[in-house]
Amino acid sequence: MTFPFEQVVVTGGAGFLGSYVVEKLRARGCKNIIVPRKADYDLVQIEAVRKLYADAQPDLVIHLAAIVGGIGANRINPGRYFYDNLMMGTQLIEEARLHGVKKFVATGTICAYPKFTPVPFKEDDIWNGYPEETNAPYGLAKKMMLAQSQAYREQYGFNSIFLLPVNLYGPRDNFDLESSHVIPALIRKCVEATRAGAEQIICWGNGTATREFLHAEDCAEGILLATEKYDRSDPVNLGAGFEISIKDLAEKIAQLCGFQGRLVWDTSKPDGQPRRCLDTSRAQNYFGFQAQIAFEEGLRQTIQWYQQQLLESQVR
Repeated sequence: MTFPFEQVVVTGGAGFLGSYVVEKLRARGCKNIIVPRKADYDLVQIEAVRKLYADAQPDLVIHLAAIVGGIGANRINPGRYFYDNLMMGTQLIEEARLHGVKKFVATGTICAYPKFTPVPFKEDDIWNGYPEETNAPYGLAKKMMLAQSQAYREQYGFNSIFLLPVNLYGPRDNFDLESSHVIPALIRKCVEATRAGAEQIICWGNGTATREFLHAEDCAEGILLATEKYDRSDPVNLGAGFEISIKDLAEKIAQLCGFQGRLVWDTSKPDGQPRRCLDTSRAQNYFGFQAQIAFEEGLRQTIQWYQQQLLESQVR
């Protein structure tokens, strides 16, 4: 199958998930891929969005860019995470419509779901409550793209779709403890503790919260399958369809990293949303997506990648 678009803008294409999306676009024969960098196009600013579309003349936009972080970063930056993400999404979609872009692919976030969504999360439940408080501003800002997508399809016939990836992980992730998510944070703590011969590491919360994780490479494939085959504004989950407690996750990562010490749980820190696990049937039915990378294998890849980065930084 020939990829149906010629000029493609991938916002966030130099980032974690974006790097996999760009690779898969190239593998599909897409030659004209524009990855806007913030130094050239600050997408929070309307004039920068207009300049991007005038320069790139895209027929497809895949919007992955986000100002994002883990629970700690969300608690420190609720206003920034709300405003920057809202303005990027709203302006990119509006200007795409005005510039005659053929298709807009918006990626939302699992944080958009209500705090106490029945498990597994079904897309029809997305409006049935308020998100978990620590990341609600971010989740609500991203969810506005769903409302905009549906409104624009109804009024203007604008072809936009809205995808809801679950928590992502994999090589190339962000391992900065100030802003990283749980898997890279735990990997870094375990690797550093093992090297230092430390007796314990501190984990946030009490470990009972559950999460689902999707390898970024699998997520990229889901995004491109939806780009090729899906043309409705009903939201679609992208996930792996399993659930693991943070306690079991931490123990698994400690084992794979060779950390022999104790895991100490700091219950003064928040756990975030109590449970997360997606119903992934819509993605499979609508465009044939199913995660392929087994979770333990993905964790091994991620740990090995991080260890390799440490070795290379020491050589430099």
